Amino acid sequence: MEYRTLGRTGMKVSEVCLGTMTFGDQVDETDAISITHAAIDKGVNFIDTANMYVKGRSEEIVGRALKGRRDDVILASKVGIPVGPGPNDAGLSGKHIMKGVEDSLRRLDTEYLDIYYAHLPDYTTPIETSLRTFDDLVRQGKVRYLACSNFRAFQLCKALWASDRHSLARFDLIQPPYNLLTRDIEYELLPLCVEENIGVCVYNPLAGGLLTGKHDFSKAPAAGTRFANDAMGKMYYDRYWNESNFAAVAEIKSVAEASGKDMAQMALAWILTNPAVTSIIIGATSMRHVEHNITATTLSLSEEERAKLDEVWYKLRPLRFFYGR
Repeated sequence: MEYRTLGRTGMKVSEVCLGTMTFGDQVDETDAISITHAAIDKGVNFIDTANMYVKGRSEEIVGRALKGRRDDVILASKVGIPVGPGPNDAGLSGKHIMKGVEDSLRRLDTEYLDIYYAHLPDYTTPIETSLRTFDDLVRQGKVRYLACSNFRAFQLCKALWASDRHSLARFDLIQPPYNLLTRDIEYELLPLCVEENIGVCVYNPLAGGLLTGKHDFSKAPAAGTRFANDAMGKMYYDRYWNESNFAAVAEIKSVAEASGKDMAQMALAWILTNPAVTSIIIGATSMRHVEHNITATTLSLSEEERAKLDEVWYKLRPLRFFYGR
């Protein structure tokens, strides 16, 4: 396992981050704990969860999995997405952030989080208000570093400006979606992160499993897959299940077959060729998935292979001329 420096924090994180969104849903507790231990044993030291994953169940399982091994990992959780029906059960107000971190620390059975994410932008709360509360958590020692997820480039830039102006802890990491079918962060977000030395931990590296090549557009998603999941299936279906994406997958599959490489591993290895990326979140429903996906970190891609994969993107999103020079 290789490790990369996370922004300016000085922390070293594994190129693979274990995502735990399926823990307590698609993966029962016993298997989830076994998967976590196997990943750590293979060098993964970065674990990602969130307060709303399976209504907090994911955090509880992760907490039990890390019993006696807490100091071996960089642990991240999130706040912001609704966790209840009340008007203050969501967002990035000081009230919700404070309650969110206390609940997460209790479920994870830990005294601190290495990374705490704003899970998504809050359009009703000024970013300065949110950052003041996040800064309090850092000063109290409950959180080591701050991060954000699903922020646009201008929102991240505005947050950095607010932190600088008010001498507040800043976002040192961002978590956006990134894969061979979803590359728009390359236009503005990644250059900003490079310029400001912000870590990038990407999610959906296999487009919800579409880049494994196992799905058929003419058939309904198979049971047990993310696209058929009761909780988030519709979201993933709307996000990736369309004719143009399947056409792109067919081309990517042909590139992988011509190179004698596994398609999913090629898709993961391609992400790691981008120096702006710090780590890739991989979800796993079995030990086999963990081993298979970690192997992708050892794969190298030729310039020819990367050029062919770029052509797939150009056909999918044919933007050749960009307003920024």
